[in-house]
Amino acid sequence: MGSSSELVFSGFLALLWLSARACSQAQEPQVPCFFIFGDSLVDNGNNNGILTLSRANYRPYGIDFPQGVTGRFTNGRTYVDALAQLLGFSNYIPPYARTRGPALLGGVNYASGAAGIRDETGNNLGDHIPMNQQVSNFANTVVQMRRFFRGDTNALNSYLSKCIFYSGMGSNDYLNNYFMPDFYSTGSDYTTKAYAAALLQDYSRQLTELYELGARKVVVTSVGQIGCIPYQLARFNGSGSQCNESINKAIILFNTGLRKLVDRFNNGQLPGAKFVYLDSFQNSKDLVLNAATYGFEVVDKGCCGVGKNNGQITCLPLQEPCDDRRKYIFWDAFHPTDVANIIMAKKSFSSKSQSYAYPINIQQLAML
Repeated sequence: MGSSSELVFSGFLALLWLSARACSQAQEPQVPCFFIFGDSLVDNGNNNGILTLSRANYRPYGIDFPQGVTGRFTNGRTYVDALAQLLGFSNYIPPYARTRGPALLGGVNYASGAAGIRDETGNNLGDHIPMNQQVSNFANTVVQMRRFFRGDTNALNSYLSKCIFYSGMGSNDYLNNYFMPDFYSTGSDYTTKAYAAALLQDYSRQLTELYELGARKVVVTSVGQIGCIPYQLARFNGSGSQCNESINKAIILFNTGLRKLVDRFNNGQLPGAKFVYLDSFQNSKDLVLNAATYGFEVVDKGCCGVGKNNGQITCLPLQEPCDDRRKYIFWDAFHPTDVANIIMAKKSFSSKSQSYAYPINIQQLAML
């Protein structure tokens, strides 16, 4: 524990930060902070400084983003950027890699490209920050935040209980693990059912750790239709637009189990917590089925990439992307465009349909 003068100074800094934030925006955000855990779908620069092939801190990534190249794996905003705007934040949630001090009070993004529920997931691409480490990083953040509450754990817990926690994990545990037999043995060690169960057991423990650290309003997202992304379409022997259904079927097992886990958490396993399940699989499927309604013309190719479906090699440094990004669902071999991210965020934020957000939507969760 630091000296009393240190604690007073920390409290003073926190007050300065909160008052500056209040002055900088006409209205307060709907929640005081937003913490993000995940992979490249929501990473906003945490991989920039580590040795990995999974990074996006080069043009044309960020071509439509006001701050330009940041390490986001898309042309503009990520799903959580859009969600932060819908929640009323005046700034995007900053990456953990460069956030310290009072800025932690508004929330932090811990996500890392190639990360998974399992530690070894993504090792084929180099270094990354797996979910276990992301949870540890949040634990470090809680220790730092305690200083701004003068060591008052109850006050800090009360503050954190109002915040929204988002976790989107599992995609890489299939893409960069189970369905990569040349690099991993999980595909032969586990049936698809046993692998989903093993992932859910680990994930349940990780989410419970977040709860024990103070998380009470938690959004978890299912894995999307990975069998239909350009990377898979380029490798699948079917016709150009036919999805790899063996991958999709394996993912549905995980998603079904995740929804049941949310029910268990909400029905008393984690008292005082409210979990929301986002059905990214349904959401991404809907984008493709109703593409024309949303103004999309290209549903099976990346806007930037190389080879079949622009998915054999993902977007390369300084490569020329497509002209009109608004017509594409996919930015590269793996990730949605800015427009697709915004549509999906709006649906999960305010949709009344439980096929997108269950049992309530994110707007309702914020109001609890």
